[in-house]
Amino acid sequence: MESISPPISHTLTPPPPAKTTYIPTTGFISGPLHLSYTRTNRRGVIGSLHAAAAVKGKEQYSGIDFGDPEWKVKFQRDFETRFSIPHLTDAFPELEPIPSTFCLKSRIPVNENFADGYPSDAKWHGYINKNDRVLLKVIQYSSPTSAGAECIDADCTWVEQWVHRAGPREKIYFKPEEVKAAIVTCGGLCPGLNDVIRQIVITLEIYGVKNILGIPFGFRGFTDKGISEMPLTRRVVQNIHLSGGSLLGVSRGAPTTEEIVDSMEERGVNMLFVLGGNGTHAGANAIHNEVIKRRMKVVVVGVPKTIDNDILLMDKTFGFDTAVEEAQRAINSAYIEAQSAYRGVGLVKLMGRSSGFIAMHASLSSGQVDICLIPEVPFRLHGPNGVLSHLKFLLDTKGAAVICVAEGAGQNLIEKTNARDASGNTVFGDIGVYIQQEIKKHFKELCTPADVKYIDPTYMLRAIRANASDGILCTVLGQNAVHGAFAGYSGITVGICNTHFVYFPIPEVIRYPKFVDPNSRMWHRCLTSTGQPDFF
Repeated sequence: MESISPPISHTLTPPPPAKTTYIPTTGFISGPLHLSYTRTNRRGVIGSLHAAAAVKGKEQYSGIDFGDPEWKVKFQRDFETRFSIPHLTDAFPELEPIPSTFCLKSRIPVNENFADGYPSDAKWHGYINKNDRVLLKVIQYSSPTSAGAECIDADCTWVEQWVHRAGPREKIYFKPEEVKAAIVTCGGLCPGLNDVIRQIVITLEIYGVKNILGIPFGFRGFTDKGISEMPLTRRVVQNIHLSGGSLLGVSRGAPTTEEIVDSMEERGVNMLFVLGGNGTHAGANAIHNEVIKRRMKVVVVGVPKTIDNDILLMDKTFGFDTAVEEAQRAINSAYIEAQSAYRGVGLVKLMGRSSGFIAMHASLSSGQVDICLIPEVPFRLHGPNGVLSHLKFLLDTKGAAVICVAEGAGQNLIEKTNARDASGNTVFGDIGVYIQQEIKKHFKELCTPADVKYIDPTYMLRAIRANASDGILCTVLGQNAVHGAFAGYSGITVGICNTHFVYFPIPEVIRYPKFVDPNSRMWHRCLTSTGQPDFF
C-alpha cells in the first residue's frame, strides 16, 4: 500500500476550450501540482514543489510568444473575448430594450404599462453601466518565487484583467408581465439555499414579475410526472431563510438537456435560475446552449453553491463561512474530549472532496488544531516523518492533540470503493475512520495509551441555517442573479471577486475545481498556527 498521499487529481471533465491563442490562468488559485517526490528530506520535497509550480506556470502560458512586443495587448484582447458574457442580442439582434422597472427612487406601485418603468421625480443613479468592470487580480507579484505568485512570464509582468460588474441596468430586455421565472436547486444541501431562493423571488416581484415557480428536487423535477411545480410568492418565501435546507429540495443526477428544455418550453419558462456547484453549472451551460440552438428567448443564470468553496475565480461561495463556523464547534468538542482524557486525541473529519478550504480555515480560526490534513498536500502516516510520529511527540509533550482532516485527504491510503454517486463523483472511503484505526493500532504496538475520540459533523454542516455573513452574501447573489437576467445576460453565473460582485461566463468557472495552493499565504498561516511539520 502506498505510504504517501498525493494531491487529488481533477475529477471534473472541463468543457471544450475556446478557440483562442493563449491559455491564461483563470483563477486566484491553480489546480493541484503534479509533484515529483524524488527526495524525502524536507528541503528536497519543498524544492520539487517549487520546481513543479514553475513548470505548471510555463505550461499554462505555453501559447504566448513573449518575443512579440504586442503580446500584452493580444493577451488582454484574448482575455476580454473569453470573459465576455453572452447576451440575448447575440441571437436576437433586433431586440429593443425598455426602461428598467427596478428603481428604488420611488415606491409608487407599478402601472399595468411596465414599459414606462417606475415613476419618479428625478433620474435614479443606482444603475450599473454595462461597461463597468472589476479587476480580477489585485496583487502585482515582483518574482515568481513570491508566496502564492501567479505570473504570466518570468518577469511577472503586470497585465490588467477585467470582468463584468454585476447589478441592475437602466435598460432591460423583458417586460415583467411576460416573464415566467423558474428556480431550481441541485446537488447536496448547503447553508443559504433558502436565502438565495427568497431573494430571487423578492427581487423578481420588485421588477413586477407575477409568475414565479419552483422546480422541486433539482433537474429531476422538470421531467418527473410525480413532482409538481411550486408557485412562489413573497408571502411563501418570507421566512424560509430562518431554516436550513432547501424549500425546493435537492437531488443529484438529471434527465437529458433536451428533456429539460422541452419541459421549460412546455411550461413557458423564459428565466431559469440554477443554484448548484460545478456539475450543476455545467448542466446550466448545456441548457443555455440548447435554448440558443432552438432560438428561444430564454436566459439561464447560475448562482454558485458549493460548501467546499471550490469554484474558480470567486473569493468564496455561499455556505462556506457557515460551514467553517459550525466546524469550529466540532473542533472545540474534539479539543475538550482530548484534553479531558489521558493522552487524548480528538479527530475531526470535515467536508472537502478535492479542496481543503473548510479544514484549513476551520483549523486556522479555531486555534485548537495541531495537525491539519488536506487533499492538496501529501502526507505519510507512518515512518519517522509521518503523522503518527508527530502525534506521539504531541502526546508526550502536551498530553493531548487535535487532528482535522478533509474527507478527500489521503484517499490513496485506503481501499478504493469504485462506486460513484448520482452526479458521477467517486464515492470516497472514510479517511477519518481509517486514521482513527491506524492511530489505535500504532499506539497499541508501542504499548502506549492513546484515547481517540472521532467526530464527523458532515451533515450538521450542510443542514444548518446560514450565518450573518452568508446571509448577506446570499442576499446580494440572489438580487444580482435577477438583475443579470433582466439585463438579458444568459449562460452566466454571479459571484464575488475582490469584494465586488461580478458576472462570469459559466465555462470559465467550471474548467476545473479551485484548490488550496500549498504555497499560498493562507496555507502558510495555517501551518504557523498548527505548528505541524511536513509529513513526507
